[in-house]
Amino acid sequence: MDFQRLHEILSTIWVVWFVLLFTGILAWVLRPGSREAANRHAAIPLRDSQL
Repeated sequence: MDFQRLHEILSTIWVVWFVLLFTGILAWVLRPGSREAANRHAAIPLRDSQL
């Protein structure tokens, strides 16, 4: 196996891994029970600061 073939295989594995990771993160964020937590996190910059 030469380096060109190894590079092709590793590039393919990297793309598949990235797509799976992205899909997993997207599913985690869009799951039904996460709306309340997302709304709380979105409101953090709008809270009054204790300066």
